[in-house]
Amino acid sequence: MNQAIALNWIGGEWVDSGNHRESIDPATYNIIGIYAEGGVAEAERGVAAARRAFEQSPWKDDAPLRSKVLLDLADAFERNTQALIDILTLENGKIKGEAAFEVTMVPSKLRYYAALTRTEYGRVAEPKPGKISLVLRQPLGVAGIIVPWNSPIVLMVRSLAPALAAGCTAVVKMPGQSAQITNLVARIISEVALLPIGVVNIFSEYGSAGSKFLVESPDVPTISFTGSTATGRAIAAAGAQHLKRFGLELGGKTPMVVFADADIDAAVPCLEKALTVFAGQFCMTGSRLLVQREVADVVAERLTARLRAVRVGPAADDASDMGPLLDKPNVERVNRVVEEAIASGAKVLLRGGPVTEGPLAKGAFYKPTLLQITDPNLSIVQRETFGPVLTLQVFDTEAEAVELANNSEYGLAASIWTRDVDRSLRVARAVDAGTVWINDWAVVYDEIEEGGFKQSGQGRLNGVAALDDFIEYKHIALNPGLRLS
Repeated sequence: MNQAIALNWIGGEWVDSGNHRESIDPATYNIIGIYAEGGVAEAERGVAAARRAFEQSPWKDDAPLRSKVLLDLADAFERNTQALIDILTLENGKIKGEAAFEVTMVPSKLRYYAALTRTEYGRVAEPKPGKISLVLRQPLGVAGIIVPWNSPIVLMVRSLAPALAAGCTAVVKMPGQSAQITNLVARIISEVALLPIGVVNIFSEYGSAGSKFLVESPDVPTISFTGSTATGRAIAAAGAQHLKRFGLELGGKTPMVVFADADIDAAVPCLEKALTVFAGQFCMTGSRLLVQREVADVVAERLTARLRAVRVGPAADDASDMGPLLDKPNVERVNRVVEEAIASGAKVLLRGGPVTEGPLAKGAFYKPTLLQITDPNLSIVQRETFGPVLTLQVFDTEAEAVELANNSEYGLAASIWTRDVDRSLRVARAVDAGTVWINDWAVVYDEIEEGGFKQSGQGRLNGVAALDDFIEYKHIALNPGLRLS
């Protein structure tokens, strides 16, 4: 067996599927490794191992064990911080600061759910005199976790940590685009001595056959998926025949609403970062800018200047402000979206686009683009672009701002900029979004739930509510006075 190949971790063993693919650096398009792509066989083997671990190991019943394992996992990820940052920048394309931010979020999440493991409880009630009811919260069983490529480490842990805390075992499908990252993550997990064999199983897959198996398997009662709305709908439909539990965090089209009384000096730098963090490949990317007419020109002028000055480049260059897109097909896709919008009447304030000259032309780089829109129903406003492309719309009244913000099938997040406290809370309540930031963007806490309204998903991740996707309630009705003769 060639140990240089990134293998799958299933049932406590390193598994070579025999189907090998190349991993690339999106900044240079150099080959950085080979991985064994998983599929149905690996998913099936993972489910069998996870089911055995759930039924035969002490995992589901031993809360102190689960807590200790989660704490040990946190320590293990912390020890490997630099190695994780290095591979994330290389394979994922994140600049160093973004990679460090993702990696350093992981230990905290694991420790938070380690604490929740020890505080998990049901309840006891006396509905009628002499009648006792016990309500137990029990793990569902095997959890299928399907992870996207854009933030593979933290988004895997965000689902895996509450699943393990609840007492579930897991089969994790990681994207083929981050297989080298996955291999390091799997090695870190595999070295936690107290983790029973088969509790966590991980395979990489560029395609979707293994994911489909997890969704359709009757032995996997719950699915946690982060990804596009279209895929989320397909997953929910496929799993409906088994009445599965679904936690779905799906697409977003975050409106950034700037009122005339906003602190423009504070807002503009944040608006820039809301678009350029991970090159706009983020479900909470601030991709829709709504600005009150009185300040629209000054915001557009200042933001255009900042976006034009963004230094696009590889993570290896400390001067880079924004890294590449995932690959060149995504560069072509984003560019088509922009060209179609311009042809449909969008006004170009800044035309960035693909980098086609110089050393960066080898990679998947795309410079930030800003378009002013008057038709709120254009596809570029209504569909997730997943790239550094920002649309600007002008509004006059608060009611119009809310209407424009809500004119979307998505409802994952929103940002409101104003000095008026009453207005900020009033608009936050009126906007259809699971998370609303006021004078800020992308603030996330381990202990506070996040998730989407409308077509941006169902269920919640982070916080106590994240456990609900992995828990079943059981009512035991006790008649303590019953005597049998």
